[in-house]
Amino acid sequence: MKEKKQSDLAVLLGYAGSYRWLTFLGLGLSAVAMILGMAPYICIWLVARDLIAAAPNWTQATGVARYGWMAFAFSFGGILVYFAALMCTHLAAFRTASNIRKQGMAHLMKTPLGFFDSNASGLLRNRLDGAASETETLLAHNLADIVGSAAMVLAMIALMFVFDWRMGAACLLSAVVSVGAMFSMMGGKIAGLMAEYQAAQDVMSKAGTEYVRGIPVVKVFQQTVYSFRAFKQAIEDYSAKAEHYQGDVCRVPQAINLTATEGAFVFLVPVALLLAPAALKNGTFASFLTDFAFYAVFSAIVSTALARIMFAASGMMLASTALGRIAHVMNAPTMEITAHPLTPKDNSVTFRDVSFTYYGAGIPALDHVSFRVEPGQTVALVGPSGGGKTTAASLIPRFWDVSSGAVEVGGTDVRLTDPHVLMDQVAFVFQNTHLFKASILENVRAARPDASRDEVKAALSAAQCDDILEKLPDGMDTIIGTEGTYLSGGEQQRVALARAILKDAPIVVLDEATAFADPENEALIQKAFAVLTKGRTVIMIAHRLSTVVGADRIIVLDSGRVAEQGTHEELLRSGGLYARMWADYQQAVKWRISADEGRE
Repeated sequence: MKEKKQSDLAVLLGYAGSYRWLTFLGLGLSAVAMILGMAPYICIWLVARDLIAAAPNWTQATGVARYGWMAFAFSFGGILVYFAALMCTHLAAFRTASNIRKQGMAHLMKTPLGFFDSNASGLLRNRLDGAASETETLLAHNLADIVGSAAMVLAMIALMFVFDWRMGAACLLSAVVSVGAMFSMMGGKIAGLMAEYQAAQDVMSKAGTEYVRGIPVVKVFQQTVYSFRAFKQAIEDYSAKAEHYQGDVCRVPQAINLTATEGAFVFLVPVALLLAPAALKNGTFASFLTDFAFYAVFSAIVSTALARIMFAASGMMLASTALGRIAHVMNAPTMEITAHPLTPKDNSVTFRDVSFTYYGAGIPALDHVSFRVEPGQTVALVGPSGGGKTTAASLIPRFWDVSSGAVEVGGTDVRLTDPHVLMDQVAFVFQNTHLFKASILENVRAARPDASRDEVKAALSAAQCDDILEKLPDGMDTIIGTEGTYLSGGEQQRVALARAILKDAPIVVLDEATAFADPENEALIQKAFAVLTKGRTVIMIAHRLSTVVGADRIIVLDSGRVAEQGTHEELLRSGGLYARMWADYQQAVKWRISADEGRE
């Protein structure tokens, strides 16, 4: 049986939790406040009735003052009740938005780490934090206005037909025209257009984050902002969709809507002119004038009620698209954690017929890959770009789960291992090193928070970071990234290696860890590698083939498959892909820049 989809409001109230009752209380108070807000109009009608009945002896209209005070009391009471209603809805809205952020973050903590590679931080922030803020407007204001306006409309319809149904129908005609115009702007296929609009906003947010990160490149190479075509295109797409909605879709309906609501009195006048002769003839003209005064004053409520409904409905539509973006985060794949985890027996790593395809991709990144790394062995993964090297390495610490087959650590499927135990087993150093805006001490201690200062210092020394500490004003306590204290790429890599050394994990994964290092830093990093990899199981990815010559075994991956494997000498003798890559590498090493002999 197909599960019934929850409404957007039900989903939001689900996030409200124990504060849901405040939402209902606020909605009830809003309805009461709107009805109280209508009472002064009735008091005005009573004043008009007494004045018309007493004309021209105005002093005989003794109830005018009483009705005036009643109107003031109803108005003041309505304001107080509405204030209480908004207090309730705001408290519930803030709690709901807070719960959305908390539940979203809690869910993201359960997702595979690889999820963040394909979902930029700017996009996730816009989908979670920005969308949660949009739901606040709905719950704090729009929903209360919808319920209050609905109560007002129902009461208004009842009052419209109490005195003269013909003039009442004329006043309501403007409401019918307005509702039709609003539906043409917000209903039907327009909801899909709003989804496209929000998607364009997400793309622009993601592109904006990438643009800001790339500003140093613009400055270095003296490029213009137009070199960032993706960002420019994202802005233009967003602008085009916004202009299309506001100009092509909303221009005419909104003009009709404003004309109908603001000119509700115009619908009343023709009907009054048709009814006036009969009232004169029947001697009921005074009663007719009283009724006309009531509807003339009351027609002003029509524009107020419909304006509230229109803005509230737009909030519902925005909240609906916001919930869709929140659902993208909440529906992100999570790692299944077994209830009965197994403990790895040793430090071996085994790929058993592993296949893996990234979400949305048609071609597998790994296709039936099998190999084994014995405890204490160093194995290198090499091959052409896009061959699956980094993907294979990311499956070991379970950044992703395999599509089929199994990755085993210590003879145990990583999916049957407690994630914390698995992370304790594996240390990884990637080419894109990330250091926090904190002290070097705290950056290194992130691998093992209970480590002492002496242990951190020993790890830094083993990672060849002594020269870095000597030049920093506060040594290990120097904050990185603030007050002009920055490290080069090679220096950052050495600090990251200190982090891995401090972790002291039995399995080490190195993904082209010397890619951005200069020759001096590379020499120091190689010394740090000797400390990090001693007595450990090592899986290393390298494009510089000179760094893998001494590996116990080299596995060549091409198009997601194991093309060949063996030692450096064995692979050279086989004359396969590795031998060709080695020949190309040797040719590249010999390449030099030389000046033309005839150049002065």
